[in-house]
Amino acid sequence: MVTPTDVGTLVRELAPQVLVAVVRRHGGFDACEDAVQEALLAAAVQWPEQGVPDNPKGWLITTASRRRIEMWRSESARRRREENDVALTPPAPDPAPAVDDSLTLLLLCCHPALTPPSQVALTLRAVGGLTTAEIARAFLVPEATIAQRISRAKGRIKAAGAEFRMPPPEEQPERIATARHVLYLVFNEGYTASAGTELGRVELTAEAIRLTRRLHALLPADGEVAGLLALMLLADARRAARTTPDGSIVPLAEQDRRAWDAAAIAEGTALIGETLATAPIGPYQLQAAIAAVHDEAAHADDTDWPQILALYNHLQVLSPGPMVTLNRIVAVSEVHGPRAALEQLAAAATDPALAGHHRLHAVRAHLLEAAGDRDAAAVAYRAAARGTLSAPEQRYLEARAARLAR
Repeated sequence: MVTPTDVGTLVRELAPQVLVAVVRRHGGFDACEDAVQEALLAAAVQWPEQGVPDNPKGWLITTASRRRIEMWRSESARRRREENDVALTPPAPDPAPAVDDSLTLLLLCCHPALTPPSQVALTLRAVGGLTTAEIARAFLVPEATIAQRISRAKGRIKAAGAEFRMPPPEEQPERIATARHVLYLVFNEGYTASAGTELGRVELTAEAIRLTRRLHALLPADGEVAGLLALMLLADARRAARTTPDGSIVPLAEQDRRAWDAAAIAEGTALIGETLATAPIGPYQLQAAIAAVHDEAAHADDTDWPQILALYNHLQVLSPGPMVTLNRIVAVSEVHGPRAALEQLAAAATDPALAGHHRLHAVRAHLLEAAGDRDAAAVAYRAAARGTLSAPEQRYLEARAARLAR
């Protein structure tokens, strides 16, 4: 008997293919997406009990197409009642092309008319095949909030006149960059949740990796897509060692590296090694290279911090940002000592994007502890704990402060 988990995995794999086929046949992305979601929900209910059909993709396309036609008939009847107009005929089906339209679908979900939260939600539902409820649970927000984001996103796409076709060549680089950023946001929220009782959310990191694999298969020559996939693999490889059984955080230097996923590390390092040698260097590749240096060290003391600092120096020039600044300062501490790092942190604290951020306090606490100033470090740890909405981070930071206060 097929399990609901098996069905969920299958429908997520098929979801974008089904949506592409239904849009090609009937037109109207917004209505087709609704119809496909209803078909996916029907499969989730029926298949565990009745078994998976011999042709699951065909079943989903047929079910979604029927629902799309029902929706068209309902809309047509409403319009006739309101306008006393003649009946329209359903849109003529277009045969689904043999090409893979997954990239077209992803770029449509990353349309520039949408806000980043809307891009994320629509991508996870249309391309990832997640239900609205699943997305809401993953981000710890009410289901109605996600439903509203998706509804508004589809409305904005329709209002912008966007059609289901590849953007013109001059727009494609920016749209692909947006798609990479959306997948990066999904992974980051899964890797270190911004709020809640768990450090991370495996369902989001797994979905981000799955969709980035698909994007890499569609764009194998894109060095930044390869770099993004490598970064995800190298970071996620440490997942089993990042927390204790009770959910407490284990810092990188104290993790049991035997628990790291050796296969994911091997895949990630091979991928970043190949793309650095063949493609123009970008920010995701540099972040992946930093992750690879960490993962290749057998022990924390073996970490090549001068190389990491050099990579951060390059990243800061190529793609500056507040978190890059903080991470680079940690590397400065490892290479040049905590006092030098504290001087740079004082300068960085004048950046409005960092002032008051809990990660700024956490880095300051780490540097003060390394410099031997236990009392000041404890104060900074407590300030960091007050600033985060993540329960595991709060417990970790408060524990560090309590240990120093003894």
